[in-house]
Amino acid sequence: MSTDVRQFIIDAIAEMNYPIDDVDADTPLGSAGVDLESLAVAELAVRVEDTYGVKFSDEEAEQMAAMTVGEFAAAIRERGNLASA
Repeated sequence: MSTDVRQFIIDAIAEMNYPIDDVDADTPLGSAGVDLESLAVAELAVRVEDTYGVKFSDEEAEQMAAMTVGEFAAAIRERGNLASA
């Protein structure tokens, strides 16, 4: 399941017109990696909420930007209880 969540995140980033050539689980979502702007982080959160049914508050957007793709995928799995899915 973890690969599926990570791939969903990478696919969503690509759909938002960000380059994903070098993106992997260790790539930060924020300025040190993918360089998602705050609105893009919010859009990614909405896509995750719509797909996995997990909620992220507005205050968490800053924390999300500091996460790597893998860390964000782990947070999604943890919130959605997807570890056993």
